[in-house]
Amino acid sequence: MIGRYFLASRQFEVMKRCTIFSQIANFCRKVLGKEDGEQSMESPIPARVAGQRRTLSRDQHPISRKEISENALKVLYRLNKGGYDAYLVGGGVRDILLGRTPKDFDIATNATPEQIKALFSNCRLIGRRFRLAHIVFGRDVIEVATFRGHHHQVNTSKHVSAQSDEGMLLRDNVYGTIEEDAERRDFTVNALYYSARDFTLHDFEGGIEDLAQRKLELIGDPETRYREDPVRMLRAMRFAAKLDMTISPRSAAPIKELAPLLQDIPPARLFEETLKLFLAGDGLATYKLMREYGLFQPLFPQVAALFTPHGTSPFEQFIELALIDTDTRVREDKRVTPAFLYATLLWGCVEARARVLENESGLPWHDAFMLAINEVLDNQVRIIAVPRRFTTDVRDIWALQQRLTRRQGRHPERAMEHPKFRAAYDFLLLRNRVERGLGELASWWERYVESNPDVRPQLQREATRRPASGEHAQAGEPRSGDGEKRDSNSRSRRRPRRRKPKAAQ
Repeated sequence: MIGRYFLASRQFEVMKRCTIFSQIANFCRKVLGKEDGEQSMESPIPARVAGQRRTLSRDQHPISRKEISENALKVLYRLNKGGYDAYLVGGGVRDILLGRTPKDFDIATNATPEQIKALFSNCRLIGRRFRLAHIVFGRDVIEVATFRGHHHQVNTSKHVSAQSDEGMLLRDNVYGTIEEDAERRDFTVNALYYSARDFTLHDFEGGIEDLAQRKLELIGDPETRYREDPVRMLRAMRFAAKLDMTISPRSAAPIKELAPLLQDIPPARLFEETLKLFLAGDGLATYKLMREYGLFQPLFPQVAALFTPHGTSPFEQFIELALIDTDTRVREDKRVTPAFLYATLLWGCVEARARVLENESGLPWHDAFMLAINEVLDNQVRIIAVPRRFTTDVRDIWALQQRLTRRQGRHPERAMEHPKFRAAYDFLLLRNRVERGLGELASWWERYVESNPDVRPQLQREATRRPASGEHAQAGEPRSGDGEKRDSNSRSRRRPRRRKPKAAQ
């Protein structure tokens, strides 16, 4: 039944994608003509000229105000009324053209952040590296950015740009024209501007053609643009996976060589980027692209050290299964958490390090395991600044894996009372899909969780008293014959030795 459901869902998704891209193809045929270089008789549109704006009127593109959020329209109208140029730009325009429902609506304008704030009482200015205005409507936030200019302009107090020796942008508050702003965008498909004033669509870099060809093309010289902001390489992975596009050979060529530049990105920013990469519904496809282009190793070196040439180890299968489940939950609008993501990504590292500590130092398994947790998390947060509230949850999920092997007495009920029990339980079931010897333990917990309190004592009596796979007998800790750990305070009783009778004098 479940298999049929997922098959039907997959078929529906494929059909939907085919329909979407058919619509795009039809739109582009209308724009570009039936053949290359041929203008459409139905809609005479100026041919594309490199570096020049191409403007499409309302009858030449499919974007409607009905597809734009009411709050985004309010911002556009007020900026226009205030005497400023304002355009819907980026992902919002791109997604509408792709037949998707945009999650965010971003606006670009020639008004400065201070001028924007003067127009909106519900505005707050954020960012230092990139100065932005956020117009807040309850939970809905419309991001407004001033047109960016080129960096050769002279720095002033309000127009500041700074670069590192490697070419990375440290500060980028140089303002310019809409043409310069389009050149400063990352990909051609994100350099499309929609005006609510006259309902026109403006294409500066050939984004419409690239959407039709399902091609992700970086604007400008790829190496220079990646050096300006190495995160653009991660964005290329994310958009290619999300939009089902192919990264153009020109844009892909420098990525592997420049991948180490990600180590220079602030750890806090990388945390936000990883959430976009893996928790947006396309985590598995993104993960595979990152491995292919060498971008996963700089972010997760401990994990990459355990990879095999063919990617078929149980640990690698575990990561892929976790990402598949996460993608499914996102599509079903179920809750996902960064803690579970990082718990799955780093699990193999913890187990591997714990085994090394246990064998080399002779530590009991529990001590080795807890020490490994500390080491692995400390190493990871130096690269990606995972907030403490999430690392605490990661520790709980891992620690509960040991507690779940203890099924006698009050242990099961106490484990279920833990706030992270459900996450740890799901984690155990996921492990069971790739790790050997966990079947009996996972099955027992499934029955225990689903049963009523009256049945649970019987399940405890039926539980095997042998340590389950993954439950290590801690060195130096005696166990009784049934596998249960003895009370550390109890003394080992020995049968008194019989004394030999004294020899007769």
